[in-house]
Amino acid sequence: MKDRPENECNNVHSAIQDTLYVVNGKWKLVILSILVNNGTKRFGELARESGISPRILSKELHELELNQLVSREVCNTKPVTVEYSSTPYSETLKEVLDAMIRWGQNHRKKITGK
Repeated sequence: MKDRPENECNNVHSAIQDTLYVVNGKWKLVILSILVNNGTKRFGELARESGISPRILSKELHELELNQLVSREVCNTKPVTVEYSSTPYSETLKEVLDAMIRWGQNHRKKITGK
């Protein structure tokens, strides 16, 4: 980054900080990866597939919904079911999520030798 003016460098750092603020935490990227790559999920399906406790999942989904990355639909069923989907905005993260998946798979192979 030597060749960049200082204000551009600060803008880059701010952009990374903004991104991390929105997807911060252990679970948000996991949730987004499931919804972006596998489509709409009911709350229970999402909890099972992700391994996240219902309390934490609810909190993370709420934060993702506030940032317009997840949409929530209450279905008129008995009992009431709630479905979560990725939004067109969250689809803009697909390339990043896929790159992180590939990197994580390669890293695991490198570290474990498998």
